[in-house]
Amino acid sequence: MKVAVACDHGAFEYKTRVVEILKEMGHEVEDFGTYDTKSMDYPDSVYPAAKSVADGKNEKGIVLCGTGIGASITANKVKGIRCALVSDLFTAQVTREHNDSNVLAMGQRVIGESIMESIVRIWMSTEFSEDARHITRIDKVAKIEEIER
Repeated sequence: MKVAVACDHGAFEYKTRVVEILKEMGHEVEDFGTYDTKSMDYPDSVYPAAKSVADGKNEKGIVLCGTGIGASITANKVKGIRCALVSDLFTAQVTREHNDSNVLAMGQRVIGESIMESIVRIWMSTEFSEDARHITRIDKVAKIEEIER
């Protein structure tokens, strides 16, 4: 699977580790930056990463910032993106099973590194349930997105 990754300066260390984990899992990674801890604005890296998922260039995305909030808000501005801000293992699983999230957001200043690593592994390995009730809900969200854009 091809996965887009992006971060701001507040999550550079975690993004570096996310790239390693994804490659260990056998995935191809497209890194949208940032590439150091110099201050930068998260939309400059997160938006292109999320757009690449929406356009089908990448199958999933993982975006990070200090809290994950800015990264998740930015990613969710892109039509077709269902980005989940995750800080625990249960949510990592359920957001894939129930919401078919295609972008994962996390905050380096919010969660420990071992939790982040587990979240990535769970989120990447959990499949969407294909349950009719979840499909109905996702379709309703997509309709709202159409109305609001």
